[in-house]
Amino acid sequence: MPVMSCGNTSAEGGAGRVVRPLYPASRIHMEAMTTTIGLWQHARGSEPDPRFGYCTDDVARSIIVDVLQSRELGWAAVDADVRRSLRFLQDAFRRTSGRFLNFRSAEGEWLAMGASEDCHARALAGLACLVAEIPDTELAAESWRLFLRALPAARSFGALRAISAALLACDSIVEKCPSLEVTSAFEVLATRLAAMFGKPAEDWPWPDEVLTYENFIVPHALIVAGRRLDRPELMALGCRVLDWLVDVQIGESGVFSPIGTEAWWRRSERKSPFDQQPIEAGSLVSAAADAFRITGEGRYRVAAEMAYGWFLGDNDLGVTLADPTRGSCHDGLTPAGCNTNQGAESTLMWLTALEQIRELRRSANGGAQPRSPAGGNIQSRRAGG
Repeated sequence: MPVMSCGNTSAEGGAGRVVRPLYPASRIHMEAMTTTIGLWQHARGSEPDPRFGYCTDDVARSIIVDVLQSRELGWAAVDADVRRSLRFLQDAFRRTSGRFLNFRSAEGEWLAMGASEDCHARALAGLACLVAEIPDTELAAESWRLFLRALPAARSFGALRAISAALLACDSIVEKCPSLEVTSAFEVLATRLAAMFGKPAEDWPWPDEVLTYENFIVPHALIVAGRRLDRPELMALGCRVLDWLVDVQIGESGVFSPIGTEAWWRRSERKSPFDQQPIEAGSLVSAAADAFRITGEGRYRVAAEMAYGWFLGDNDLGVTLADPTRGSCHDGLTPAGCNTNQGAESTLMWLTALEQIRELRRSANGGAQPRSPAGGNIQSRRAGG
């Protein structure tokens, strides 16, 4: 398996790698997938598929996309969508259990299905984004209140990725709203995550015998926790795991080749080559971009660019999955090519990756810092305008 190297790399894309262009922020597909309730979960082709209704996971992710895109488009372009998504999360929360429901029918009825830890953690991430990015606003205050009500449940999380997502949510919020509740939860979750790794094996530094989905969020959380708690051993562990995950998911042609969903990758067995999912490329962009900012190591910028390129044809089949003009993305890479559907998760992964790479290039090249997503019209947003 080829090993990624940061030696002799260009400023942008790595040795011999074409730097993929940036595109204007587009909301065409998101608007087509949105109703007065929220964002449809699935699509048939580019058309919404109402049979599957809505889910809290995607609505929470859409908040993050809205905030990121507001830096390019201005707050007025996203205000109504953010408000609708926040109402969705407020409706999803159950005070009796302290948990979020996840699935909602096309008619808006909540389905009585057990709420997953992953869903809860993603809801926390969406709320934390609003608190951190648009402070001193009505929306931030509402998000903060709901975040505090939902945080206690996260302290008991046992799922690897949910712990990691909750850690990242707490990290993004703790400086804007320092509180004992958040710092305490962060420390509890960081300690639990580190304990799950123990002493990692050299050839398989992963706490489970199988690698499945959104694996990059785990080292991302370890690196952030190490920085926040001033624990260099945690940061070193996170970097080691991130490096390994990148190295073992580079294909023979040197492109990002994420673990497929067919049978995942069980230790000592063959890695599933298909179906490859946009969430894997999106989570690598996020993890590598933060790792670059925290460590300054150029290999992480190379990794982020490599994952971004996956959406645009730098993959095992040379197929473009994203449609930058519409702001959409196909649901995966199959042995026969693109999955023709363009569901919410895939689209949100592309849109997030695009804006994160835009910001990464701007900051890495010493350009101007991105505009505050809050814009200049704080008073009108407090009043609901």
